[in-house]
Amino acid sequence: MSERAAVESPDKKTAQWTRKDLLSLEELTREEIEHILVTAESFKEVSAREVKKVPALRGKTIANLFFEPSTRTRTSFELAAKRLSADLVNFSSSGSSTSKGETLRDTAKNIEAMNVDTIVMRHSSSGSAEYLARSIRAGVVNAGDGIHEHPTQGLLDIFTIRERKGTLAGVRVCLVGDILHSRVARSNIWGLKKLGAHVTVCGPPTLIPPHIEKLGVEVCYDLNKAVESQDVLNILRIQLERQKGAFFPSIREYAAEYGITRDQLRRAKPDVIVMHPGPINRGVELSSDVADGPNSVILDQVTNGVAVRMAVLYLTTLVER
Repeated sequence: MSERAAVESPDKKTAQWTRKDLLSLEELTREEIEHILVTAESFKEVSAREVKKVPALRGKTIANLFFEPSTRTRTSFELAAKRLSADLVNFSSSGSSTSKGETLRDTAKNIEAMNVDTIVMRHSSSGSAEYLARSIRAGVVNAGDGIHEHPTQGLLDIFTIRERKGTLAGVRVCLVGDILHSRVARSNIWGLKKLGAHVTVCGPPTLIPPHIEKLGVEVCYDLNKAVESQDVLNILRIQLERQKGAFFPSIREYAAEYGITRDQLRRAKPDVIVMHPGPINRGVELSSDVADGPNSVILDQVTNGVAVRMAVLYLTTLVER
């Protein structure tokens, strides 16, 4: 793969990637999403080699700036940067000057002053990634901002579905669980709809955002009914840390009504795939025999996350500033 941010798009027309930032899937076109997916396919091959490294971002510097806990996303971005031969710096809020009262903008400006090319940021405030991108010249990749979006998670979910199903057009995908507080749900909805999938959201009425149908999704409150016609079940984590009130009577009752078990899967298509962005609350959102069963592609999502994040870092970092 050449070290440039122009690759051939799926429709065979030359496409130039022009964004220094990846902030949301809402703002991307269908062509831009497919552009990332095609680039990720090439980078997935790199991770299968004995030597898992290419010189695509040699001489570039990536900074991970995480203000919320993360295992999969942070590690995935770290591996992605290293496999592209970029220099990597990790920052966390507990060990940075933000714990002493420094503003987000000043923290980022100081990191940028060290000639960092791209900042990957996770933050608890919705809109924080967009604010940062407007404030600095370096690129910004949103690794999750509040309950707004988690674009690379959406991309890796879409990549995994397309890998298993061959296409997104007409594929029926059901997002199950805490839709109200889920940035993963929002990114999935924007991306899936643009690629032609049929999206259903299912969960307790208290965890379904009002008027979400305006995004072009179907709403179902009965899990037994919802699973019957789906090609993909993407099970979302209960966001207890973001819930300020009682949205359901108890964890036990939530699991009984909306947890995916082997009995639930018997209602589904034999080739349905089960996804989860992690971390899994076993016995609540998913039973262990489903999470570890033959329909599960959860570990494939993790593997594909590295390739997708390699593609995102490659495309955004090489854009002319």
